[in-house]
Amino acid sequence: MNAPAKPVATRSLPIEGMHCASCVGRVERALRAVPGVAEANVNLATERAEVRFASPVEADALVEAVRNAGFDVPQARVELQVEGMTCASCVGRVERALQAVPGVAEATVNLATERATITGSAGTEALIAAVDRAGYDARERRPAATDDGMAARRDAEATELRRDLLIAGALTLPVFALEMGSHMIPPVHHLIMTTIGMQTSWLIQFALTTLVMAFPGIRFYALGFPALARGAPDMNSLVAVGTMAAFLYSLVATFAPGLLPAGTVNVYYEPAAVIVTLILLGRYLEARAKGRTSAAIQRLIGLQSKTARVRRDGASADIPMAEVQPGDVIEVRPGERVPVDGALIEGESYVDESMITGEPVPVAKAEGATVVGGTVNQTGAFAFRATAVGGDTMLAQIIRMVEAAQGAKLPIQALVDRVTMWFVPAVIAVAAMTFAVWFSFGPAPALTFGLVNAVAVLIIACPCAMGLATPTSIMVGTGRGAETGVLFRKGEALQLLKEARVVAFDKTGTLTEGAPRLTDLELAEGVDRDAVLAQVAAVEAKSEHPIARAIVAAAEGLPLPEVTGFESVTGFGVRAQAGAARVEIGADRYMARLGLDVAAFADTAARLGDEGKTPLYAAIDGELAAIIAVADPIKAETPAAIRALHGLGLKVAMVSGDNRRTAEAIARQLGIDEVVAEVLPEGKVDAMRDLKAAHGRLAFVGDGINDAPALAEADVGIAIGTGTDVAIEAAEVVLMSGSLRGVPNAIALSKATIRNIRQNLFWAFAYNTALIPVAAGVLWPAFGILLSPIFAAGAMALSSVFVLGNALRLRRWTPPMKEAQA
Repeated sequence: MNAPAKPVATRSLPIEGMHCASCVGRVERALRAVPGVAEANVNLATERAEVRFASPVEADALVEAVRNAGFDVPQARVELQVEGMTCASCVGRVERALQAVPGVAEATVNLATERATITGSAGTEALIAAVDRAGYDARERRPAATDDGMAARRDAEATELRRDLLIAGALTLPVFALEMGSHMIPPVHHLIMTTIGMQTSWLIQFALTTLVMAFPGIRFYALGFPALARGAPDMNSLVAVGTMAAFLYSLVATFAPGLLPAGTVNVYYEPAAVIVTLILLGRYLEARAKGRTSAAIQRLIGLQSKTARVRRDGASADIPMAEVQPGDVIEVRPGERVPVDGALIEGESYVDESMITGEPVPVAKAEGATVVGGTVNQTGAFAFRATAVGGDTMLAQIIRMVEAAQGAKLPIQALVDRVTMWFVPAVIAVAAMTFAVWFSFGPAPALTFGLVNAVAVLIIACPCAMGLATPTSIMVGTGRGAETGVLFRKGEALQLLKEARVVAFDKTGTLTEGAPRLTDLELAEGVDRDAVLAQVAAVEAKSEHPIARAIVAAAEGLPLPEVTGFESVTGFGVRAQAGAARVEIGADRYMARLGLDVAAFADTAARLGDEGKTPLYAAIDGELAAIIAVADPIKAETPAAIRALHGLGLKVAMVSGDNRRTAEAIARQLGIDEVVAEVLPEGKVDAMRDLKAAHGRLAFVGDGINDAPALAEADVGIAIGTGTDVAIEAAEVVLMSGSLRGVPNAIALSKATIRNIRQNLFWAFAYNTALIPVAAGVLWPAFGILLSPIFAAGAMALSSVFVLGNALRLRRWTPPMKEAQA
């Protein structure tokens, strides 16, 4: 039996015209039905579809499937750098070659800039191949990460909605005054009857309502009725059917009242106009809120420089970012933003990296240090060599990771997807049943009661709130994480991290600094510290042991005496002549062999043992001079991070290759709950499985290449951003600052985001579950209460706004571990 083909490629498509979760479901089903598509996930908040392929699929097939479902794929804009053109004939040939590619709507080529601009749905590879077949060389221009015009489109959408809302409001106000005024205020009713008369009032309302529906409200009918005709109704269909029913009934009452039963001749222009206006208000508020949900991405994009000061041919000049190449030498002056990633070759300064790492303290930079594009230089001036430009910079990768996470579909959304598949058809069925019941069994005028209540049911239903509940919270939550230095590479990690019961840490390089250091040096009475340290370091400099290198590093800056006669005493220590002094260094058994009593350092040795450190002794000219300990020191922020995790109700485990005595000593210092010691790199995966079996959901924090399998095995892998690329690729969450403060912060953000999603889902489901029956009139028999379609429209408009407003509260989320706590 052949194994199923694995997805071989992915494609991201922008989708226009979606308004609710039902739309999302239809687009997903349409895309999955295309031969060769393995999986399709659509996000309502980002208005994008992520499509994975099992076999090659033409872009046109995807676009056609989306359009057949009643939605649109806006034309993407691609820029190619074309080489080899010399005249207008070349331009014509390249243009014709590009225009012949399926999916290209327009292609223009500029000879002066040697640039081709293409709009359409064709893939970049197909465009480059077409240029190549025409006899020219092409490559995609690689600007820094962009938002594909999403911000501009949303601004334009909000502007258009605001204009339509103002027009609709101006036209609706007189309709509302004429109808509601005559019903609620007797003097107004008297004034209308004695001046223009009821029939003229109805004609004025007809004219104004027609304008409201034909111009500001036309979007609902242009989208809603075709969706209904395809058998795939959406929220626009509900609004279209409800308002059109009220309008047509009023039309008959106005121009052919004889067709209606006696006592049922009433007009409902005012509900139709007010409903359209209120829903436009909701859409406008929703569009503004949607723009704010992607504010974090916009801020990240705003960190990108437009130009860079580059040295070329012996001179410095400001050039566009698109022209910066790896290897260019770039100058940065005080207060300027670093344009791309690179390594310092001249000067020194402090650089504010808070926008990347979330750490507020500027970082010292000197020759050889790395700098990251988007960070801000402080007081000094320096030059650096570019190592990554355009889409390869860390900032561009962060933007891509955040966008990918924001487009994810969490497991919690599965229920929403199941419900929204039948929600709108069910609402239409309930509305039809409402009309039938009221018409058959309701009080006179039954036709009027049936119509009004059926319209209320159609209008109050709000699939938008269900569709926006999860993705808007994900967008804001992941964006807020990026601002605090916590990157969710996969959106699913947001939910899984919240469910974690135990957090396991790799010890070396994660809980500790990752490099041995001289941590203790206590001296016998009358011994000079610098002299002993210089003599011991001089001898240890002849050794290759890591402990020896740590002692030598501690003596940096001290003059070291010349060493002769170096000898390693196997199993005991080392000895040599350092200048005029005989130096012997080793464990207590070496001192005993030399006839020296170490009892003077007994208390210190016991303390070091409790801390998991192995003491060494130094003898100078046959006299005990010092006790020394070298260890991998615990990071300054580690104790506070572990306390914070305990405060979140989590168990903390440590996985270490150290012997059990050393590992347990470190665990005691830090308050770690469980220790897995003497673990070889290949045994870490088994350790992860054992911890999951014992405690449940597991998050693992690591930084090295040997941590990658464990990061992949854990339910959520958290990589230290200063670690290896392999570890980062295997993890679902990346801590950009390299600080363990990010671990409790990431978990707290996960909890806050999932809590926010649940609040949104509760509201969306409770709203629809409670108010649809009310709109249908279930309270009428007992309490005589009916819900006006106008109030239904207001409730529906505010429902989506509530969900978006609740999601935006995450922008004010503050991490539990502030910098001062380190």
